[in-house]
Amino acid sequence: MLQFRIDEERCIQCGECALECPAGVIVMDPQPKITNEAGCFQCQHCLAVCPTAAVSILGKDPDASMVLAGNLPDPARLATLIKGRRAVRRYHDHDLPPELIEHLLEVSCHAPTGVNARSVLFTVVRERAVMHRLREHLMARIISLKADGALPEGLAGQYLGWSAKAWQEEGKDILFRGAPHLLITSVPADAPCAGQDPLIALTTFQLLAHAHGVGTVWDGICMMALAFCPEVVGRLGIPKNHILGYAIAFGEPAVEYQRTVQRGPAQVNVVTW
Repeated sequence: MLQFRIDEERCIQCGECALECPAGVIVMDPQPKITNEAGCFQCQHCLAVCPTAAVSILGKDPDASMVLAGNLPDPARLATLIKGRRAVRRYHDHDLPPELIEHLLEVSCHAPTGVNARSVLFTVVRERAVMHRLREHLMARIISLKADGALPEGLAGQYLGWSAKAWQEEGKDILFRGAPHLLITSVPADAPCAGQDPLIALTTFQLLAHAHGVGTVWDGICMMALAFCPEVVGRLGIPKNHILGYAIAFGEPAVEYQRTVQRGPAQVNVVTW
């Protein structure tokens, strides 16, 4: 049930909810009503666009939503965040506060998904003790593959071999860079945008994390390791019918960057139809 409700005292019959509905299932008669519940995308655009907070859907209270006016970030500061974000490869060896991790995940689930599928699964390592056990297991598997000559050829084999060598000879963690936490996104194989949705979710998580002073690194070597140690994916609790998106290692950084880097100009292709 959509539980589409209109507060008649607040509704000014402006028609914005009907105009904005991407599914086209809201009509004015004279107040808004839904003509086809099965066709609703459950995107909550109607709740978000209503100027008087008269629309409720899915049992949501519009007064519990944050008002956008006056609460959006300053564009210059947001640009600095984007330009100043760095891949962090040094971390303090302690857990982030659980409530901070929960906040990052709860906000990140607002990331857009194709046709509002909202099927991204966030698989997170919340405790560094668990991370240590995962690291030990994966490194042992990689070392075993290396000893058996079973590492793949090409870039993946080179990076995994390098990680094994650094771990064996120096005790250096190339796999997770010493981060106390890990986040992997995945979606069901039949998700409409299985390739895009998990990456959008991780990008959203990463920017919010850096705004909170949390360091992150996109972990390609972890993805390589999981590809050749598929049994680990099941032990992480990721469903068999899921496609992995990508992995981000994160935690409190043990490095502080002082300024943005200088890139560009952007490679731009201007369409002249």
